[in-house]
Amino acid sequence: MTNSLVRGATAPEPPGTKTVALDVVIPVYNEERDLERCVRRLRAHLDASVPYPSRITVADNASTDATLAVAARLAAEFDGVRVVHLDEKGRGRALRAVWGSSDAEVVAYMDVDLSTDLNALMPLVAPLVSGHSDVAIGSRLTRSARVVRGPKRELISRGYNLILRGALRTKFSDAQCGFKAIRTDVARRLLPLVEDTGWFFDTELLVLAERVGLRIHEVPVDWVDDPDSKVDIVATAIADLKGVVRVGRALATGKLPVAALRSSIGREPLVQGVPHGMVGQLMRFAVVGVASTVAYALLYLALHPAIGAQAANLTALLITAVLNTAANRAFTFGVRGTAGAAKHQAQGLAVFAFGLLLTSGSLFALHRWLPDASKHLELAVLVAANLVATVTRFVALRWVFRNHHEGVTQ
Repeated sequence: MTNSLVRGATAPEPPGTKTVALDVVIPVYNEERDLERCVRRLRAHLDASVPYPSRITVADNASTDATLAVAARLAAEFDGVRVVHLDEKGRGRALRAVWGSSDAEVVAYMDVDLSTDLNALMPLVAPLVSGHSDVAIGSRLTRSARVVRGPKRELISRGYNLILRGALRTKFSDAQCGFKAIRTDVARRLLPLVEDTGWFFDTELLVLAERVGLRIHEVPVDWVDDPDSKVDIVATAIADLKGVVRVGRALATGKLPVAALRSSIGREPLVQGVPHGMVGQLMRFAVVGVASTVAYALLYLALHPAIGAQAANLTALLITAVLNTAANRAFTFGVRGTAGAAKHQAQGLAVFAFGLLLTSGSLFALHRWLPDASKHLELAVLVAANLVATVTRFVALRWVFRNHHEGVTQ
């Protein structure tokens, strides 16, 4: 693929020299009819309503009609308009090329039909320019949004976002609205990890940004559906579902370096001294801990009559320790894939040894003081000792998996 730049009245400065705060990209393919109206309207709005130096970049995706010629003529007429031509199709490909090389502080994109009311542009980009947020999206699915479109598109859009929430645990409300912006420094870190070159591109980018811990600002928009849209709904839906499966697999297997990115570009902890994600980790650790304790108690009571208190404690603790480490590895700390799994189990067994020492010592002391203690009193003492061991286990496992995140792609 080759990219060429058709320069207008103002050519972009060399990389590293910021001449604009905002670069609005219009990806186009065979849009000779609508492009001129879009650029003129958008340029007028930027000049009248946006207080930052701004530029429009028309990203031509291998158009076969007169789109490129129209764009070149507009670039020659207007300051702050330029054209980038790509020899291959793909909205995602165009955005990656332009966003990745832009010298602006914030990059955005919108569809050529301008379905979204441009009055939402300033609320979209202002939090990024100020540094309050990292990514901003227009949303047609919030209560205060005003949308005009047919029931078929409404159903598909809401269904797709429900799939994202169920399959990828997303929290943003609208992945598909063609009205988004991102800080350029953040974009340069995320774009190399986004594989899709088509319509799933921005969904994949949003999922990654959310997992990394970036702040996503949502703007309710006024949106009117374009009845002449060229988007193939069925083909796009199939491609999107394939993308959901691919990204879900990449997150599950640790292919995406989420933890490394979180530590380098994620937001700092809100409360000093409370590491990022600790509250959620504590909650998930507690769920695993309750399940492990119940499993331990059932195993202990089942094994006690046959092998005695100490052997039952050793066996039940060993089995639940292995399962506990595996569950905490995946569920609590989000470590996926097989890399380092054996090492983590070995480190988990070291923590198990401490727990065994604590519980066996408590059991030994109980039998010295109360030789005739019932197995239920034994179990109560063991559970109390396990609670102390659990606090140690959480601290130890945070250390274990912190080291993994620093050295291994997640």
